[in-house]
Amino acid sequence: MNMLVDGEWRTDVQKSTNENGEFERQETNFRDRIRDEPGARFQPESGRYHLYVSYACPWAHRTLLVRALKGLEDAISVDVVDPFRADDGWQFNPEKDGCTPDSLHGSDYLRELYVRADPEATGRVTVPVLWDRKEDTIVNNESAEVLRMLDTEMDEFASRDVDLYPEGYRDEVDRIIDKIYQPINNGVYRAGFTKSQKAYDRAVTDLFDALDDWDSVLADQRYLAGDRLTEADVCMFTTLVRFDQVYHTHFMCNRKFIHQYGNLWPYLRDLYQTPGVAKTVNMDHIREHYYTTHPEVTPSRIIAIGPDLDFEAGHDRDQLPGGPPAELLASQ
Repeated sequence: MNMLVDGEWRTDVQKSTNENGEFERQETNFRDRIRDEPGARFQPESGRYHLYVSYACPWAHRTLLVRALKGLEDAISVDVVDPFRADDGWQFNPEKDGCTPDSLHGSDYLRELYVRADPEATGRVTVPVLWDRKEDTIVNNESAEVLRMLDTEMDEFASRDVDLYPEGYRDEVDRIIDKIYQPINNGVYRAGFTKSQKAYDRAVTDLFDALDDWDSVLADQRYLAGDRLTEADVCMFTTLVRFDQVYHTHFMCNRKFIHQYGNLWPYLRDLYQTPGVAKTVNMDHIREHYYTTHPEVTPSRIIAIGPDLDFEAGHDRDQLPGGPPAELLASQ
């Protein structure tokens, strides 16, 4: 595993699987918060915060989705790393289509920003990164917390009145996000990075049992939490939109494609066609990253062609109660 140890980049630190061959995701290490409270270190301000993301990464994609849905593009700027991640980690490569330089510091590698924020930083260098221009440091690199901050603490600067964590739904949204994380969001990685047959079998069984269950739920309701688009749908979307192109083949999650599900596939198209969502999806970056960045899984680095999917096809989900916020529909 490649990571920082006491501020130095190492490529030989530790395995990402436990003694049973099961994939274990490391905890993120910057966990401060933007708070709209007197005396808070990180106050909501337009132009103060900056996101470092990869279009390829589902965790970073969550934050881009919330930024787009709420209309925070003018309040929070973004830089995009190269989808190919070699031994030196995430790299800035403005010569590649869809990528940018580090517009704040001119860094070559994302790890330089981690060390800038903490010269003794130890841990994996991941996206997303929420950066504070004022204090010149990382606020947070945990995607679930970053998306929640953008959703709940930056309303004053949002161009659209879109609430993805509405009162009356919050307990259910939290329950769903927790419920889908291990078998689905992390489940594809548990299958793809496993080192034992037993662990793989367990991960794939958990994954498809969960997908089957949610396919049944979505037969009678438009969104995961009912009739409202919420953060739970954001978290589900970034896994589902990658599934048929990369997880099915690359991570051996090949019991079934998402486009073979009677409800998950129309649900995915419904979300994709929600105003603001499609522009956050860069399938070229997604496919390049997965097939070229994990040589332990695909050593040839040949990018699989993948199925030809029409995310713009009709879905009939509008026959169910609820729908996208009126503010989003008005922006079309």
